[in-house]
Amino acid sequence: MPLPESFIEEVIARNDIVDVVSEYVHLTRRSGSNQFGLCPFHSEKTPSFSVAPDKQIYHCFGCGKGGNVIGFIMEIENMTFRDAVEYLARRAHMEMPEDGEDRQVRDRRARIFELNRLAARWFYENLSKPEGAAAVEYIRKRALSKKTVTSFGLGAAPDDWYALTNEMRRRGYSDGELIEAGLAKKGRNGGAYDVFRNRLVFPVIDVRGNVVAFSGRILSDDGGPKYLNTPDTPVYAKSRNLFALNLAKRSKRDMFILAEGNVDVVMLHQAGFDCAVASLGTALTAEQARLMKNYKEKVVIAYDSDGAGLKAAQRAIGILEPAGLQVRVLRMEGAKDPDEFIKARGPDAFQVLLEQSANHVEYRILAARSKYDMDTDDGRLGFLREAVDILAENPNRVERELYTARVANMVGVSKEAARLEVEKAAKQRAFSEKRRRERQTLRVDAGMQPRDRKSRYENLPSARAEEGVIRLLMADPELARYTGGLTSAEFTAPFLGRLYDKILKKAENHESVSPAVIAAGLEPGEAAQFTELLREPEELSTAREALANYIDKIRESGLYSKTNRDVGALYEMRKKKMGNGG
Repeated sequence: MPLPESFIEEVIARNDIVDVVSEYVHLTRRSGSNQFGLCPFHSEKTPSFSVAPDKQIYHCFGCGKGGNVIGFIMEIENMTFRDAVEYLARRAHMEMPEDGEDRQVRDRRARIFELNRLAARWFYENLSKPEGAAAVEYIRKRALSKKTVTSFGLGAAPDDWYALTNEMRRRGYSDGELIEAGLAKKGRNGGAYDVFRNRLVFPVIDVRGNVVAFSGRILSDDGGPKYLNTPDTPVYAKSRNLFALNLAKRSKRDMFILAEGNVDVVMLHQAGFDCAVASLGTALTAEQARLMKNYKEKVVIAYDSDGAGLKAAQRAIGILEPAGLQVRVLRMEGAKDPDEFIKARGPDAFQVLLEQSANHVEYRILAARSKYDMDTDDGRLGFLREAVDILAENPNRVERELYTARVANMVGVSKEAARLEVEKAAKQRAFSEKRRRERQTLRVDAGMQPRDRKSRYENLPSARAEEGVIRLLMADPELARYTGGLTSAEFTAPFLGRLYDKILKKAENHESVSPAVIAAGLEPGEAAQFTELLREPEELSTAREALANYIDKIRESGLYSKTNRDVGALYEMRKKKMGNGG
C-alpha cells in the first residue's frame, strides 16, 4: 500500500533540505539564497552541487543528479524510497503508517540488524570461554588492551562449522536469514554452516550505530584467506562503508589515517590515533572517498611499505584527490606497517612521521624515482619522463614550479629545461581535455536533451515548450486557470505529461505545489530531470502571455507532427497569432 501523500508532504516539511544535506556536505552560500558544496555523488574539485532552500530541492550541475530531501537520502544512503521516508520520519520523530508488503521489507532488514547484533554479542562473549582461547592468545600477542577489545567489540569465532548457526537457530533465526546476513553459507546437503570459523572477529558498525557486517582475521596457518569479510547484504554494501568510521568520525584530529587492515586500525586507535579507518575486502572506492570527505578534509595514507602497499597507495591517491581531499602519504622506513613502526619507535615518533608525511605529488615522484637506476642516462631519462607526466597533471602552478625544480636537481638538468618539458606536457593535457569536453558537448545536443537516454525527447520544440508550461505552473499555480483546456495527451514527452497532470490536480485542489512535494515519488532519474528543467528562469511579469505562447507551440508542433496534419487548423492558428501581433 503506498504511503499517503499527506504523510510524505509532512515528512518533507519537517526535514529542511539544507539541514539534512549539511550532515553529509559542507555547504556555503555563493550567490542568492542557494548554497553550494562539493557533490557527494561524483568526484569534483569545484563545487557544482546546489541546494535551493526556497524550493527545498538539490541539483548538481556536474553529474545532473537532483531531487528533494527524500531523493537525496535515497542516493546518499543507497535506500529505497520507503526506507528513505522512514529514515526521515524517524529523524523528525514521526510514526510511519502501517502497511503490508513494504513493512515486510523493513521487518526483514530489522531482523538482519538484530541478528548481526546478537551475533556480535555472541562472538564477544566467546572470548571468556574455552572456545575463544586462540583469539585470546592472538590478542595477547598483539598487546591489545581490554579497553580496545571492548571499544571495537572484538570477538572469537570458534573452530567449529556449526557453532554460530546452531546458536542463532536456537534464538529463532532460520538458515535462510543466516545466509542472507552473510553469517552462513548453504551446504551441499541443503543445510547451512558458519562462514567465520577459527577467526578473531571485528564487527563492522555503520555511522548510525548498526552492526552491518563482520570481518574475521584467521588465527592459524592451515589455509584460507587472511581476512574474511561479509559480502554485500540487504543492510551492507562494502564499497560504501569503512571499518571504524563510526569511531574515527568523532576524532578531534583534522584528518583520517587510511590503513590497510583491521588490525592496523585497531592498533592505531589504541596508540592514540583514533582517526584511523580501512576499507573492507575491497580496494578503496570513490564512494568511500566521498564518505570520508563528508567528515574531514585531509587523509594520510598509511599502507604497508611493501610493493603491494606502494601500488595500493598510488591507486588510492587517484581516488582521494579527485574527491577534493588533501592527500599525504607516510613513508615508514624500517617498518612494514604502522603497528610495527609504533612498537619499534613509539607513538611520538609516529606523530612526527604524520607531521612529516609527504605531499601526494612528492610521494609519487619519489616512488617513480625508486623504479629507475639514477646512475645511468637511460634511468634518469626514464624517471624524467614519468615525473613530467606526474607534474603536468597538477593544476597548481606554484606546486608545479616547486616540484619541477626538485626533479631537475634529481636528474641533473637545468630548471628551465625541466620547466619547459612540464609546461609542454601540461598544455598537451589541457588541449586533450578541451577536445574531450567539446566531443562530449556535441553528443548532448547542446544540452537541450535530458541526460537520461530513456527520457530523450522525440519532438524537441514541443518538449521545450512543455517544460516551459511546467516551470510557469510551478512558479505560479494560479496560472492553471489559463491553460486553455490543454491536456497531457497533447504533450509529446510522457514524463512531462504526467508532471503536468500531477501539478494541475494539486493546483485545482488548492494543495501544495512546491518542487519538493512534486518530486516526491519520482524515480531518481525523473527527479533529476525535474530539478534540471526548473533551473531555467521564467519571467512572471508576463507569465500569462508566455504560457499562451508555450501552449501555441505545443499545439502547433503537434499539428506539424501528424502524418495527415490538419493544414486548415494550422492555417487558422497562424492567422490567429498574426492577428494578435504574434
